[in-house]
Amino acid sequence: MVSTHRLLLLLTLLAVPLPAAAEETYDPFESVNRKIYIFNETTDRYVLKPVAKAYINITPDPVERGVGNFIRNVFEFNTIFNSVLQGRLADSAHSTGRFLINTTLGLGGLFDVASRIGLEHRPADFGQTLATWGVGKGPFLMVPILGPRTLRSGTGTLVDTYASLPYLSGEGEFVSGIAAIQAVDIRAELLKADELIVGDPYIFLREAYMQRRDYFITGEIDDSFSDYEDEEDFEDF
Repeated sequence: MVSTHRLLLLLTLLAVPLPAAAEETYDPFESVNRKIYIFNETTDRYVLKPVAKAYINITPDPVERGVGNFIRNVFEFNTIFNSVLQGRLADSAHSTGRFLINTTLGLGGLFDVASRIGLEHRPADFGQTLATWGVGKGPFLMVPILGPRTLRSGTGTLVDTYASLPYLSGEGEFVSGIAAIQAVDIRAELLKADELIVGDPYIFLREAYMQRRDYFITGEIDDSFSDYEDEEDFEDF
């Protein structure tokens, strides 16, 4: 499952007010992490951001919404099995219903019909599953391209990637295509977040990520991939 480090930043900044960190972040590899952060920023500046701007300029808004809905629907499968692993059987049934409705009535997930009838997204990932099982978060890591992680959430990302529908399909072109579309779509959503960073950007991003994950794991934040709440937005596509 492909992501970018700024996705986590935007979700934290726009979805919930951040309190002071409850504990000092364990970052024993900070010197290496900072070098990787610079590499990620350079890649973003010269590759992802220009492509995302072009995507925004040539793609109608309803199509962008459809792409975001489709990607989230593809990875709803991960939410289903992680909810089972966490013992959240009701949430798993809820997410299964979302997946079936959006895949059928939503034309493969292009429309988020399920949310419109009250089946909101209830996210779960394998990093959260490991936390439920009592696994500690471990040190903070800055991963090339993918951005901030902890050892626990990074392991979760790896498991979720190999357990995703694109990978399980065995179609390499499908996997690559979904990854590319997801990366561009996410970065396009985050263009407005670039100016929100204050102070040391590495520390800002690190603490935003850590606090966002803490909220997500404790269930106090709805980790929305994309929110399209206006009725006319739904009807336009």
